[in-house]
Amino acid sequence: MIPKVKAFKLIAMYFYISDIYDNELKYSCQRFSNNSEPDFTDQEIMTIYLYAMHVEQRFKIKQIYEYANDHLRSWFPLLPSYEAFNMRLNRLGDAFRLLAAHLTGMFVPLDCDTDKSLLDSMPIITCSGKRKGKVAREITDKGFCSTKGMYYYGLKLHALAFYRPNHLPFPEQFQLTSASENDLNLFKQAWGEIKNRIFFGDKIYHDSQYFREKESSRNSLMLTPVKAIKGQEESLRQRDKAANDLFSTVVSKVRQPIESLFNWLIEKTDIQRASKVRSTKGLLIYVFGRLAAAFIHLIF
Repeated sequence: MIPKVKAFKLIAMYFYISDIYDNELKYSCQRFSNNSEPDFTDQEIMTIYLYAMHVEQRFKIKQIYEYANDHLRSWFPLLPSYEAFNMRLNRLGDAFRLLAAHLTGMFVPLDCDTDKSLLDSMPIITCSGKRKGKVAREITDKGFCSTKGMYYYGLKLHALAFYRPNHLPFPEQFQLTSASENDLNLFKQAWGEIKNRIFFGDKIYHDSQYFREKESSRNSLMLTPVKAIKGQEESLRQRDKAANDLFSTVVSKVRQPIESLFNWLIEKTDIQRASKVRSTKGLLIYVFGRLAAAFIHLIF
């Protein structure tokens, strides 16, 4: 049994997920077999996963299943074995991805400044760089995290977030790439055509010629801390130092909240440590399931 307040939240979460599943999510996980309508539904699996993570702060699949088995059996009497639950969950990666996108797309706070966006990325680590990564080799590889000063195997989560004065920025989009993917390359592929926007990024996004073209064709501007020019004379460097330092400080201050957004995600879902994942499907569930669990707080 669970307290009445939590029971109401469980019921509301189930009805919300069932509604969006019937309208959108079911098309990403349709079955074309004799077992196309299992007794224990995808809606129930998603509800258990999100409820246990969001409300009970249980981040491992084993912990989630054990909690459901011990405390939610009266609500979900057809709960299968752990092996079957885990197998069924691994098939819902696209459903969780669409749910996370729906949550961040439908519930944008009114105080978002939609003319200004912050950019950054964070590592999702399957193992340290000292070892050879063996999990999800088709989507992971070795990369370097400058913030932590470490090599690692895994993925990189990129965020484009609306600026919110005095609040955490709100994500407009997330993109997932292998660890070695350059942030600037991802920006050019995914967000380079956005119009009428001021972007705030770190030095990795510095490309003067590219963004001059975007300012002319898309009326979009990229602001980054000033990057030192290789081979520049010391006298010229010192002459511009005060102005460059002031500009870099202002840009860094504006974009700093996106680092706080990643810290909030880590605190809420432990999204960064994926060392226990053992398959590609499991890794995708790990990432998108945690994003959905973090942003479902917008409703519940």
